[in-house]
Amino acid sequence: MARRLRCLSVGICVFTLVMIVISVFSACFAKDVGEVKIGAIYPLTGATATVGVRSKNAVELALDIINNKCDLDLPFARTQGIPALNGAKLRVVFADSQGSPETGMAEAERLVTSGKVCALMGCFQSSVTKTASQAAERFATPFLNADAISPELAQRGFKWYWQTTPDANTFVQNWFKFLNELGERNGLDMKSMRIGLLYENTDAGVDTARAQERYAAEYGYNIAAKIAYPHQASDLSSEVMKLKSEKIDIVMQVSYTPDAILFTKTMKEMNYNPKAVLAWDSGHTDPAYLEGVGEDGYYLFVGDVWSLAVSSRKPIVKEVNDMYFERYGANMDASSARAFTGVFVLADAIERAGSLDKSKISKALWETDISGDSIVMAWSGINFDPSDGRNTLAGNVITQIQGGEYEIVWPFELAERDFVWPMPAWEER
Repeated sequence: MARRLRCLSVGICVFTLVMIVISVFSACFAKDVGEVKIGAIYPLTGATATVGVRSKNAVELALDIINNKCDLDLPFARTQGIPALNGAKLRVVFADSQGSPETGMAEAERLVTSGKVCALMGCFQSSVTKTASQAAERFATPFLNADAISPELAQRGFKWYWQTTPDANTFVQNWFKFLNELGERNGLDMKSMRIGLLYENTDAGVDTARAQERYAAEYGYNIAAKIAYPHQASDLSSEVMKLKSEKIDIVMQVSYTPDAILFTKTMKEMNYNPKAVLAWDSGHTDPAYLEGVGEDGYYLFVGDVWSLAVSSRKPIVKEVNDMYFERYGANMDASSARAFTGVFVLADAIERAGSLDKSKISKALWETDISGDSIVMAWSGINFDPSDGRNTLAGNVITQIQGGEYEIVWPFELAERDFVWPMPAWEER
């Protein structure tokens, strides 16, 4: 009997010792995790720095919500850090692409090799996203494209690439759907309109122009002019003159902020009065656009993935925007909202992976299923196509600048305001 008691006592001691060792090991492991580092590459200097800085601001706001308790109906808001990693704090290491594809690639390589990040996101410009994601693919590191729209980005067969934003194909197809429905609603022969394409001769512009030609043919529209211009143009008068001489009714424009401002100013100076300008978000949703052109920017149609007007159906949009405005003195825009959302997508994947192992994070990204109620975007949610990593639930609305606000005018069932068609001539404003 005594022997049995001794054996039982020894067994209990061994069990206790094993549990202590496991506990100590777990504590050490949690301590070793320390923080979760991801890299974010944006143009923080150069011609598109205003967009890059706003994106950086949005990323930092997302970090504060994830790392600290916050009374919001967002994932991670009511916890601290990454719960599956014992509350490890999420940290973003920023890099400045300067708007250069070569610099973007070099910074991606540096963040992976020296910065030891477990994932990357960025880079706003399609040309920079292209090279930075190539570096990520080479180093088997997850890369999340939250904001670049070139369709070719998702057509490269990459295994470490995911894209939350809709690409130019989605925007383009919706423009032609909008024109069809606008014509039906108002009894207008839209297909008799002469359409002119104006775009920057970089990846985003060139790839979008290809999509425009393809969908124009599919929907039966006439592309009467196709005009590419150099990045950061100093003069767009010849481009406007060509649009004017060709009697272009509808201008479809893809421009970053400086060129968007320059084109609007040049249109007015040369008294060019098309019926409509249909602009992609890019430079036209940057608050710097309206700051640069004022009321001259009114009545432009803008394809957008975010709008403060969505808050009437999704209160979280206003709540987050209020936080952003309190910190930075401006409303969010499409780019800042997409960057904000991208941080949560990576945090969600890391949480479900329960690890900093890149292969496990990759697996979790492929399995992503986030509802539209959990994001601030005008999307149905986030779910990645297993063939190319694109978000199958991404979409866009069309806004028109009225009274200094981007008002939703399409889809018509979501419209906050009636659209103005055609744009008033300059002398009538």
